[in-house]
Amino acid sequence: MGQSRLTPTTFLLLTIPPLLWAGNAIVGRVVAELIPPITLNFLRWLLAFFVLLPFGWRAFRRGSGLLTNIRRYAILGLLGIGMYNALQYLALHTSTPVNVTLVGASMPIWMIVIGAVFFKHAIERYQLLGALLSIFGVVVVLAHGDWRQLMQLHFVIGDLYMLLATMFWALYSWLLANTQDDSSVRAHWAMFLLAQILYGVVWSGLSAGLEWALTDWAIHWNGLLVAALLYVVIGPAVVAYRCWGAGVQRAGPTIAGLFFNLTPIFAALFSALMLGEHPQLHHGAAFLLIVGGIWLSTRPPQHAPG
Repeated sequence: MGQSRLTPTTFLLLTIPPLLWAGNAIVGRVVAELIPPITLNFLRWLLAFFVLLPFGWRAFRRGSGLLTNIRRYAILGLLGIGMYNALQYLALHTSTPVNVTLVGASMPIWMIVIGAVFFKHAIERYQLLGALLSIFGVVVVLAHGDWRQLMQLHFVIGDLYMLLATMFWALYSWLLANTQDDSSVRAHWAMFLLAQILYGVVWSGLSAGLEWALTDWAIHWNGLLVAALLYVVIGPAVVAYRCWGAGVQRAGPTIAGLFFNLTPIFAALFSALMLGEHPQLHHGAAFLLIVGGIWLSTRPPQHAPG
């Protein structure tokens, strides 16, 4: 696993994904009535597969490790490709982006819990404090500077979907950080991501088939939906996953999970650009709290002198 120190490059790698995922949440909500959620996830990754194919086609050569490590890539594809995104799009059909953001803010805690339970990762006090500080920053955004607004939140089934998605993503990130095989697939980012997408497309395709068999949803094609698909394929899928994988390898899942909470900050900025809303003081305060949590979690532990 990578070191727990943040370099400028690592900081950038872990900042790009929440920036793109903030747009993904908005786009997912905008096209919720145009396309079934599981089908959206399937088309997103099917198209991403063909986008990556020219860069990672060597993953299909004999001896690449794609087949010998089938269990590992199948699990990564299921959690990170097949489950997380499908559950998020499904959540946006019945829940609000505010609620989805609130539930997703539990990511740093799940990173710590799953790391401790399944990977024997020691829980450091400074990392726990950093995670709580980061979550508090998200709450500041959701409250819009008025704590009474939190009392108006109502949770629905979509929030449960997002909770499951968050847990799956935390587990995916830990497995990603602990993937250390020496195959040529693992050594090349495009091949490694393509291997995950290959199995993820199978999982999401099976789920989409069930969606069409059990529901009466339909796709309503128009220019907006086409543009949305292009965005979610290039940005939140290919670019964000590439950056997240590299960032997790460098900083570790616990620290990477804190960057996840930058998503509502970027979502607020997107709303300002799209709706003409001006950033407020609480946006700046929340940003400082989240970044402060990241800084606190990356500090080396202070040991008492012997």
